[in-house]
Amino acid sequence: MKNIYFIISTLILFVFAQSGYSQLSGSVHDFSGESWNTSSEMCIVCHTPHNADNTVSDAPLWNHQVTSQTFTIYSSATFDATNGQPDGSSKLCLSCHDGVTAVDNYGGTTTGTNMVTGTAALGTDISNDHPVSFTYDASLASTDGELKNPATDVSGLGGTIDADMLFSGKMQCASCHDVHNGTGVSHLLLKSNSGSALCITCHTK
Repeated sequence: MKNIYFIISTLILFVFAQSGYSQLSGSVHDFSGESWNTSSEMCIVCHTPHNADNTVSDAPLWNHQVTSQTFTIYSSATFDATNGQPDGSSKLCLSCHDGVTAVDNYGGTTTGTNMVTGTAALGTDISNDHPVSFTYDASLASTDGELKNPATDVSGLGGTIDADMLFSGKMQCASCHDVHNGTGVSHLLLKSNSGSALCITCHTK
């Protein structure tokens, strides 16, 4: 049975590498050259084929400490979605970008000292950032009146907004950012925002 798990895990990591994730090399999420990463492995800070953390959805083979912070979230009288604490892949992003959980807290280590700093450190007050972890569906688009229908409108990435950009029907950080730098677009964007192209994928303004 262990051999089967090993083979499956290896195949998953191979698929990741063949899906453009190899462009992670040299990007801001390539930690292989950091002094605190004694393994010099590129993927290990976030992923592991063994004993992965499965407490968060959309967390493939997760190896990093998950943030335990409570966040001040986006709120507006014109925001028609139901907002809550970050979940799914957004919670994983904030497990470094909260500025509190150390980047080198992985593989069971919780005593790291290397924090994200500068503008990349969003902190625990994310009320002035794009809202995340809310359900974005046809009903929300209809209620809002200025959002495209994610079930039918195209993303410009090959399919619909729902298929290409949402996670279990939710808007997450990774709806706009390609954390593995597979696109090679600056700021790890899923696609270029020239002429606000990324924004108007979903917004009709």
